[in-house]
Formats: sequence, C-alpha cells, structure tokens
Amino acid sequence: MVKVLSRRSVQGLLEFKTELILISKIQHVNLVKVLGFCIHGDEKMIIYDYMPNKSLDFFFFCPAKRELLIWDTRFTIIEGIAQGLLYLHKYSRLRIIHRDLKASNILLDEKMNPKISNFGMAKIFKQNVIEANTNKCAGTYGYMAPEYAMQGIYSIKSDVYSFGVLVLEIVSGRKNNSFQNEEGPLNLVEYAWELWSNNAAIEVMDPMLKSSRSRIDQLKRCIHVGLLCLENHATDRPTIEDVISMLKNEMMPLPMPNCPAFVTRNSTVYELENGKSEKFSANGLSMSAIDGR
Repeated sequence: MVKVLSRRSVQGLLEFKTELILISKIQHVNLVKVLGFCIHGDEKMIIYDYMPNKSLDFFFFCPAKRELLIWDTRFTIIEGIAQGLLYLHKYSRLRIIHRDLKASNILLDEKMNPKISNFGMAKIFKQNVIEANTNKCAGTYGYMAPEYAMQGIYSIKSDVYSFGVLVLEIVSGRKNNSFQNEEGPLNLVEYAWELWSNNAAIEVMDPMLKSSRSRIDQLKRCIHVGLLCLENHATDRPTIEDVISMLKNEMMPLPMPNCPAFVTRNSTVYELENGKSEKFSANGLSMSAIDGR
C-alpha cells in the first residue's frame, strides 16, 4: 500500500519525516509497518504492507461490505485499535499521542485485523509528561477532544476521546458527521447520548447486526465504554488500559457516563472546565494545522 503526500501541502515534508521517524521506532501487530519510502522532486511516498481491505471508513460505511461483518469481527477491530493505542501510550520506547485517530487512519489486513496508520500529526511525550499545550492544533473535526479543539491541550486522553467516537461508529456503522442533512442530532455522539439518556442505547446498533442478539450484552457494553471515552473533561475519561479491562472483563462494573461535549444543531456551545462557554463550529474537515507551524 502506498501513501502519497499532497504536493500542495506546505506541511507535507514535515509530516513525512515525522511519520518515518516514528513508525521506524515502533512495532506492534496493530500498527502499520513501513516497507520503504521515496522522495522524487515534489513527490513523497511511504510504502506500507499491503492492506487488501483498505481502511475502516471504506469498509464500514459501504452498505454492501458492512453487512458482511458480524459483531465478533467488529469487536475484534475495536479491541485491536485499543491494543495499538495501549502500546503507543504505555509500552513503546516513545510515548506517542497520535492526534488524528479516525476511521480512515485504521487500515484492515486480509483477516480484518486493524492497523493504526498515519503518524504525521503524532507527538512524542516524555514518560513523566502528562499533557502539553499547542496553538497549532492538527487533526479532524468530529474526532478531536474538546480541550484540544478549544484550548490546544492534548494528552493520551485526547486519543481516548477519538477512540470513543470510533467505537460508536463501528457499533452503528455510521460516520460521526453523517447526521448533518437530517433533523434532530447533528452528529453520532449527540445521537448516542440522546438514546442513552432515554434508556434506548441499543438503538445505536447497526440494523445489520440484528442477527447478533446473542452478543447484545457485549454490544451494549461497547456503547457504554464509548460514551465513557467521550467525557467532556479529560480527567474523567478512562485510560486506554482501563478501556481494555472494561471491554474484556464483562463482570467489571462500569461508572455512569456524563454528558459528553458535542455540538448540537441549535447550539454550538462547549462547556469548558473554567465555567465559561465558547463557540466552536464542527464539520468533517481534516487539517494538518489550524495555525501555520
């Protein structure tokens, strides 16, 4: 599989170098493996292992393909993404914050094993550093944690928020921003919270999973864990290590989630930790930076 960086991106070379440096230092079954790279004039390419099933968004959001995926396969993908994040956050030689975890950056091999890709926006943390601040936010609206989108604060909990969005997308088979042309909720996060608040969380489930009723408790648990990952305040979100424990141990009690931060159709207000409100417009835009590096 070949990734070609855009000629028009002024950040292309920096992202290219960042990805090569990071991916060459880390190895895990749920991370992409780089085979080589090429720079020729304005052309910059990275060669990965071949991924016959392309990316998660291509597979899950195509109805003809999505209906082939039973729940067990989806759960394996959720768990695999979590294991890849755990390695990045805790067990690799470098503590890495991905900062752009989204469906199109999850590649799928021939056995549908997930591989986290695209480390061009990633940041390295020292082991004793908890969070950092930047005025050069990078990532994709809809997957970005509120404290990062609004205040430039990022940490391992930023990736946890993005993971929560991914979990809801995998369970529902819908993109987070697929509600924009409908009445009611503006995005999947708001939709899932409304159903949860009305004791109808199972309605988030992809209709194509109705044959998976025998695994309904596990499916409900994934929705619950996904909402916990979407907590408004970063300190209230679980670590990815906690997430894996909650997913694997079905006897482990789960705390009740609080209302996540999201943009509604009638209001674009995020409630921040200092009690003030600021406006933020969300869409499906993916960007290398809000401000120039």
